[in-house]
Amino acid sequence: MRNLVLIIILVWLYLLSVLRRSKTPALYFIFGSIGMFVILLTISRPYWVWLFTHAIVEGVNNFSKLINICRVDTYTGLVEIFCNPAPITMSIDYEHSGIMETTAFISLVYFYPIFNRQEKLKWGLFGIVWLYFANIIRLVVVISLVYVFGNGSFYLANTFAGRMVFYVLLVILYYQAFTYSAVNYRRSL
Repeated sequence: MRNLVLIIILVWLYLLSVLRRSKTPALYFIFGSIGMFVILLTISRPYWVWLFTHAIVEGVNNFSKLINICRVDTYTGLVEIFCNPAPITMSIDYEHSGIMETTAFISLVYFYPIFNRQEKLKWGLFGIVWLYFANIIRLVVVISLVYVFGNGSFYLANTFAGRMVFYVLLVILYYQAFTYSAVNYRRSL
């Protein structure tokens, strides 16, 4: 498996060099971003997933200490939400880690043609922090809704409300990083 991943990375790097020499920036951006996303996700298991998941668990645990509506087991990533008629347990796992969204953002920033190296580093770090807090806010919304409306609301809170909040925050990040930056870049020309 490692040899296959290494071969894929080498082929991807070669094709990127061909696209750069042929001066096709749109194809370079698309192929580079998608390739980097797939490669980073492939090599991120299990260490980066573990790190991201446990960072989110710690963030939710800090929230739970402020407001006593849930209890977090930081070892297993289980959140027990105190609600009526009985507590419900939620697992913070790969889906809640934010690794896919963070990897996608980093891949797009790295190949975005109008950013120089400093801007790529700045937006990359800012995006990681933003997505971390967006994920925690999403989980806090889910926990709060389940606490208020009971364990029957878990599906709707997790599937719709939490994701809606997360994706609104994601759109704000993408707008600031890509759309707003591109508009300001065009104005400066």
